[in-house]
Order: sequence, then structure tokens, then C-alpha cells
Amino acid sequence: MFSRISTHTSTGGCSERISRLKRALDRAEAVVVGAGAGLSASAGLTYSGPRFEAHFGDFIERYHFRDMYSAGFYPYDTPEAYWAYWSRHIYWNRYDQPVGEPYRLLLELLGDKTYFVITTNVDHCFQNAGFDKARLFYTQGDYGLWQCSKPCRQRTYDNEAAVRRMLAEQKDLRIPTELIPRCPICGRPMTMNLRCDAAFVQDEGWYAAQSRYDAFLRRYGGGRVLFLELGVGGNTPAIIKYPFWKFTHENPRAVYACVNLTEAFAPREIAGRSICIEQDIGGVLREMARL
Repeated sequence: MFSRISTHTSTGGCSERISRLKRALDRAEAVVVGAGAGLSASAGLTYSGPRFEAHFGDFIERYHFRDMYSAGFYPYDTPEAYWAYWSRHIYWNRYDQPVGEPYRLLLELLGDKTYFVITTNVDHCFQNAGFDKARLFYTQGDYGLWQCSKPCRQRTYDNEAAVRRMLAEQKDLRIPTELIPRCPICGRPMTMNLRCDAAFVQDEGWYAAQSRYDAFLRRYGGGRVLFLELGVGGNTPAIIKYPFWKFTHENPRAVYACVNLTEAFAPREIAGRSICIEQDIGGVLREMARL
């Protein structure tokens, strides 16, 4: 059982800790990046505020939504209304997004380093920024994929063409009935390939990525490795945060780093090999790029 130490009790000021992180990155033989929603938020993919209002003003007016999260879980009265919202949500968070500066900077900082990325994000930002697909493990799904709602098979389906058509043809916050997606095998309604219940499909691609991640840890996890956690909150700590603590604790050559706007902390047991920076991720990466 780990005991918590907050970022405010870490040694050194913010600039000093950023310098320490840059040195740890430079010295690392391998880097494991663990990314959460905070990284995409730093890149501008916010789910509330002006961005939400710009793209979902009509939904806000009708349903009084405050953000995309609540809108996604709203009990729409018809599948036509449900897919009108979700097609727009997918489009703006998956298919029409600029490459965020934090992702670009992270890729530049990694350079020719041996690295692997595990992420709970589902927005495809890493691939859009040019990260090697073979070094990515999306654990929680992908906005670009659908699955059978039952599911009748452990298969996923690309949705870009269907989403673009839904977006183009929706009227009065409804899509045409004939565009409601159905499983090509059993005919049941399709749903998002997002881990929100026990029906989440882990297809061949998911297991292949998991195997590559596990192989990377076996090969490099005992060496001089940097476990770099970016924007990971407390919703699913067992996927990235807790394993990173464990890996660092077990390997005296490892360094753990946590960069988070409001939740940068590490266990006391690894405090001497931890770098906690409670700042905007993009700003930290920009400063690292200048060092």
C-alpha cells in the first residue's frame, strides 16, 4: 500500500523540476508514456466552454447541456436523436481536430528514443501527431470504431464514412432513420467502442497492442526507464497511475514523472525518484523543448 506525497512537498521549484524531467528524459534508455484526458485538454480538446458552445449550440438550446460528457450519457428519446448527437461528437473529437501542440512537442522531445505509449484517450491524437501506431496502446476504445451492442462478435468497425453522412444529413437534431447503424452480422443496433460497461469489445487489434506493450515492459522495464505520466486523473488509476508507481518501486533505476494541471503527486515510497509538476502540460513541454 502506497502512501501519498503531494507535489507541494516535492523538492525544488517548478523550473528546477522541469529541468530534472528533461535530464531524466535525456538519460533514459526507454520511455513509457501514460496519457490521460489532461493531455488532450492541454491541446485544446476541451469538452465544455467555447468549443462545446461553438459546435453544439443547438443541442445546448434544446437540452440545456453543460458539456459533452453529460450530453453523451443523456437518455435520448429516439436512436435518430442519439446518433445526431454522437455523430457530431465523434466528428469534432476524432475527424476534425488540429494536431495539438503538446502532442507535437512530446513527439519531438522523444526524438529517436525507444518509447511506448499507453493511453486512456480515445480521440486518436497520438496518431494524428505522427506517433508510430505500433507503439500505441489505446486501452479504452476509439471514437473511430463501432461495435455490436450485444456484442455478437469481438469485432469493431470503422465509422468515418457513416459519421460524415450522419453529420451531413441530420436535420432538427435527428438523423434519417435509414442511417441508424446496425451490426452487419446480427442486425442489432451498433454502439460506440468505448469502455463504459462489460459489453466493451476488445478485438484482435486491442490484444495485439496489449501484447506489444507487455513485451516492451518485459524488455525495457528493468533498465533506466522513465515512466512519464501526462494528464492522468483519478477515474481509472489502475490502468496507468498505479502500475507506473509499482514499476518504479520495483526498479531502482526507474524514474516516475507526473505532469498534471491539478493532481501531480507520487507515493512517499518512490518520492526520491519522482518528479511531480503541477502545471499545464503544454507549457511544461514547451519549456523542456527550450532546454
